[in-house]
Amino acid sequence: MKPDYKNWVPKGLIYGMFAATALTLVCFLIFGVCGLGVHGSVRVALGAVFAVACLVCAKYAEWCIHAYKAFSYEGERKLSRQIVEGTAAYITLPEGGRGLDVGCGSGALTIACAKRNPQGTMVGIDRWGKDYASFSLPLCEKNAKAEGVINTEFQRGDATKLDFPDESFDAVTSNYVYHNITGADKQKLLLETLRVLKKGGVFAIHDLMSPARYGDMEEFARQLKAQGYEKVELIDTTDGRFMTPKEAKRLMLKGSTLLVGRK
Repeated sequence: MKPDYKNWVPKGLIYGMFAATALTLVCFLIFGVCGLGVHGSVRVALGAVFAVACLVCAKYAEWCIHAYKAFSYEGERKLSRQIVEGTAAYITLPEGGRGLDVGCGSGALTIACAKRNPQGTMVGIDRWGKDYASFSLPLCEKNAKAEGVINTEFQRGDATKLDFPDESFDAVTSNYVYHNITGADKQKLLLETLRVLKKGGVFAIHDLMSPARYGDMEEFARQLKAQGYEKVELIDTTDGRFMTPKEAKRLMLKGSTLLVGRK
């Protein structure tokens, strides 16, 4: 049995964009080219609208296919695997320690960290909402079983308000989660995650930490150091570490950054 970590670009999105492209093309041909039931300026306007819509849908469909191939765990590029394993490399648990993966999705990062730390336990939490309906708690458990990993736990949780006391974990991690939480202050989300980290614990959080989303992260790192954190480092993962700048731009992953360190 093989694990199924899914693809960050759902097949449904690809099919939907192809359908939208076909529909707008048909509408362009019917109203813009043939002028069925419309004439003059109305025909021109409808033709222009559907032509532009068709081009936009086609372009996005092309991007979806490219991204799907890049993120596939079974494809040639395997970008998702590289990111997950690269993030997990920063997580170390002590004997009997516990780590937390916020927004675990299909369990990929939780399991990768658990495999690197058989002496401890990794806990993966997620809300598993309709936005990513193909991800679920049973899927995470199935993937852990497929990988032969027994030191994982999965449960529902909310990244904006973690249901754990302060300093509950020896490590905390997350991958491409917080930028999806609309309306939330991203630095506050980071502080909520770090709240449950024990003194001396390690953290590795990977996300699209652009200034527009996260504000001044250099200042945030300085504030953590001022609070007594042993180590805080911001690592640009688009410099060839996980992907090239060109690839990051094409996949809309500009700003991908690892926040790593020790409390």
